[in-house]
Amino acid sequence: MSARSALALTLSLAILGAPLGGAAHAKPKTVGKSKRFEMVLQGAVDLSEGVAEISAFDPASQRLFMVDGSAILKVVDLSDPANPVELPGAAIDVDADLFAHTGIPAAEANSIAIRNGLMAVAVAADPATDNGFVAFYDTDGTYLYNCRVGALPDMLTFAPNGTALLVANEGEPGDAADPEGSISIIDMQSVLRRRNCDDARDVHTADFRAFNPARAALIEKGVRLFPGKSVAEDLEPEYIAVSADSRYAWATLQEANSLALVDIPAAEIVDILPLGLKNHRRPDMGLDASDEDGRIRIRRWPVYGMYMPDAIASFGRDYLITANEGDDRGEDERIGDIELDPAAFRNPARLQKEKNLGRLGISSIDGDPDGDGEYEWLQSYGARSFTIWDGRGRKVFDSGDFIARLTARKAPDLFNADNGDPAEFDTRSDNKGAEPEGVVVGRYKGRTLAFVGLERGPGGAIGLDVTNPNRPRWFDYVRRDNDVSPEGMLFISDAESPTGKPLLVLSHEVGGTVTVYEISERK
Repeated sequence: MSARSALALTLSLAILGAPLGGAAHAKPKTVGKSKRFEMVLQGAVDLSEGVAEISAFDPASQRLFMVDGSAILKVVDLSDPANPVELPGAAIDVDADLFAHTGIPAAEANSIAIRNGLMAVAVAADPATDNGFVAFYDTDGTYLYNCRVGALPDMLTFAPNGTALLVANEGEPGDAADPEGSISIIDMQSVLRRRNCDDARDVHTADFRAFNPARAALIEKGVRLFPGKSVAEDLEPEYIAVSADSRYAWATLQEANSLALVDIPAAEIVDILPLGLKNHRRPDMGLDASDEDGRIRIRRWPVYGMYMPDAIASFGRDYLITANEGDDRGEDERIGDIELDPAAFRNPARLQKEKNLGRLGISSIDGDPDGDGEYEWLQSYGARSFTIWDGRGRKVFDSGDFIARLTARKAPDLFNADNGDPAEFDTRSDNKGAEPEGVVVGRYKGRTLAFVGLERGPGGAIGLDVTNPNRPRWFDYVRRDNDVSPEGMLFISDAESPTGKPLLVLSHEVGGTVTVYEISERK
């Protein structure tokens, strides 16, 4: 471990360390209301093959490019947002291009980003446990070159100043191998200057090996690690946000309930920041924990939620906003199937009834520190919220049970439903609720706006004014019946938008639709 990393770890242990808490709990604050902005539906397109995931926009051609769960890039003409049109003839076969130039097959394209007419696509190899690629294209679909990165590149993003492209290599285990997670930093100045990618020269991959000796210390300060794995094998970067000055990046480590802090110029992971736990017993922090009570029942329970964010975005002076989806690796158990320590819980039998906490999924590897088989506390997956943090991973604001209460009011028949189906009402209450998954941030009219996408329940997106990160206010919630499971969210600024006003593009993984909203001031 470098001196820089060692110092960062020492400071974190001294300041943030706590086995249960990690980041300190802020005093509960509720989401306010703003009437200034609204999200106005423009148009939608139902894609062929029925899958839409991550998208990127090229303002010069006014085209939207997106990955769809295969190695094909779909293309949509967005010159008229009220009438988006898929262009099947413009689709790009990334697998064929990579195989022609490398002889290596591609499993799927996972992420895409565009800057100044250059398109970068994160591509998993086949098998996905092998090192993957970033394939580069012109926005006319011409293949240019590729860089080799880590295993299972799942997300990529350009630094704001364009000097680097950052890639989250998730490194998920396969049947025969468990590759390490990592973050690749591609020197775009070098790549663009030579119009090619030299892996040895241009790709700097930061791994977590330096943290292997600090495993016990990381667990002590709240980083969630699994038994039987090294730190480097355990941590799986999911999503990346970059600071406005392009010096630092933060990567979500979802299953570890933590963030990785990356020094971009040094191409080094300098710290791992635990996010702590959310106390669902506190006011305005409740949840509906049962899928067997047949109703909406949001209340306070003696459960700690692990934030476990999926998407992350940065804004202002190193503020972060996360969508706290939650995830497991098969270690989940229902509260009704475990033993509760009677010294820690009043009336365990009552709590474990199916209409109360009995159906709620919790982590079997947390909450029983003495290993006697009786759980002293309960940790559930995801916080069912969005959270604003500072750059050191300290909580500034959490939305509490706002998302549950908003969706209960706006779409009660679809509350915590699966795939937006009224017949599935309440079926996700025992399993992460509405699952806030996506988040994007943009600026308009001097305000900082954030948008949070909901994978389950009624789906849709919530619009927020986060100009004051201590007091976010929501201004709109939108959804359509045909839009199921938004996977990708894209903010198009007013300067690049075909309409002259910002656009929000939602790509739906299950519904296969791409829907466009315009952000405008209310009249």
